[in-house]
Amino acid sequence: MHKLRRLLRDLAVTLLLWLYFTLGFVVFFLPFYLGAFFLKSSPEGAFQRLNHYFYGGFFKLLRLLMPGLTIRIDPALRQLRGTVVVSNHHSYLDPLMFQSIFAKQTTIVKSTFFKVPIFGWLIKTAGYMPASAEGPFGELMLQRMATLRDFFASGGVMFVFPEGTRRPGRPIGVLHEGAFKIARRCRVPLTVVRLRNTERIFTPGQFFFHTTDPVTIEIDLVHRVANAADLSVAELKRAALAAFS
Repeated sequence: MHKLRRLLRDLAVTLLLWLYFTLGFVVFFLPFYLGAFFLKSSPEGAFQRLNHYFYGGFFKLLRLLMPGLTIRIDPALRQLRGTVVVSNHHSYLDPLMFQSIFAKQTTIVKSTFFKVPIFGWLIKTAGYMPASAEGPFGELMLQRMATLRDFFASGGVMFVFPEGTRRPGRPIGVLHEGAFKIARRCRVPLTVVRLRNTERIFTPGQFFFHTTDPVTIEIDLVHRVANAADLSVAELKRAALAAFS
């Protein structure tokens, strides 16, 4: 009976959260996205702020529905401006968490997501970058790279998961070079962030949120390389790996 109650609670919370993503988006946020898209000559910043508010609302709802959840965010993270953030990756909640922290944000997204109806329009208009430069994404990547210096100069934060995939419960994997090359090219600091326990709430490969056990999500700034432009890509990767360990 106890196991059934846990399952029913997980189901109820999962449905409410997905309801927020669907009905909440259509009713409360879509009009603002459309307004920014049609009324602003450059809607990227507005879309990023709307993403920030939307996912901030998601985590407020999650805490309300899950009294045993604690989210501890390093205060230094909210002060970051004009930097590339690299982080380990456990769950689909991770990018949502960073969007809720940074009002002016961009990231690298799997290219296939740009083909998804509505979602692809959102991430493209928000100025997010495709992970591949092949085929139809080559021109889009070049456009994004051309604007990155101005984005960082205006205080924007790019967050990247350099492992390229979720690795819950496993040591840090091989790091792709893209984020480190961007930090060097744009001459901005590299910030290393470590996430813990997001996979305990939303486990890869599962539909249900796990809502009955107490969980503390921790997000810590563990290392910062102010002079990233003066180091090689290999040196930046070694510094990140050392910070993650």
